[in-house]
Amino acid sequence: MRVLAVDDVAPALEELRRLLLESPGVEEVATAPGPVEALRRIQADRFDVVFLDVSMPAMDGMELASLLARMTDPPAIVFVTAFEEHAASAYGIGAVDYLLKPVGPERLAAALDRVRRFTAAAAPDPGTETGGPVDALAAVPVELGGRTRFVRRDDVRFVEAQGDYVRLHTTTGGHLVRIPISRLEEHWAPAGFVRVHRSYLLAVPAVRELRSDVSGGLLAHTDAGDVPVSRRHARELRELLLEAATRGDFDPRGQR
Repeated sequence: MRVLAVDDVAPALEELRRLLLESPGVEEVATAPGPVEALRRIQADRFDVVFLDVSMPAMDGMELASLLARMTDPPAIVFVTAFEEHAASAYGIGAVDYLLKPVGPERLAAALDRVRRFTAAAAPDPGTETGGPVDALAAVPVELGGRTRFVRRDDVRFVEAQGDYVRLHTTTGGHLVRIPISRLEEHWAPAGFVRVHRSYLLAVPAVRELRSDVSGGLLAHTDAGDVPVSRRHARELRELLLEAATRGDFDPRGQR
């Protein structure tokens, strides 16, 4: 079981991490000092369960749990808090368990057992049709001035890798997010995003035209800027644009 523990109080977070690591069946425990960092970690990796404090700055645990519940394949949620009064709300948004601090090993073991049963019950039947690819990360949370807002995938024209981050380019500006470009490529491919360069993902329906740069290279023009297209991806992009135009998906004005 892969676990993410979230708490803004460092000693409490470290104690919870220690207890989890000592629990049978727990393979890995990652930590986050708050909801924004937790969202970044969940974007970048997959966790079976999130152990979550309620009272935290910027965004409380209830708000974060509500956001996670909207994911197509969300992790299980277990609240770990000193406040009893939030239990009804916690179970109302789908929490698997609600632990009161300080948490003992036996109570934690019971919570992990509930998570295992919950995960097994939620797993799809291998013989059942799933109805197509999962629509993951349809909106990406970004932190702006201590507040968290969401950038819709449909508003993104292209994605640019910048070290451990990516910049999401929209018509209203760029938004820096800590998430691997390979993860976005995996989850956004069904929505028409393709790798056209080592550092760029492009929304095919957002392309207005193809241009040549001063050195003879290929550029894909969108209403959020030009995107370089490497030689190895040029032919594939042209074919995709032709297919999109044939289906009526290609809008020459760059509207998606």
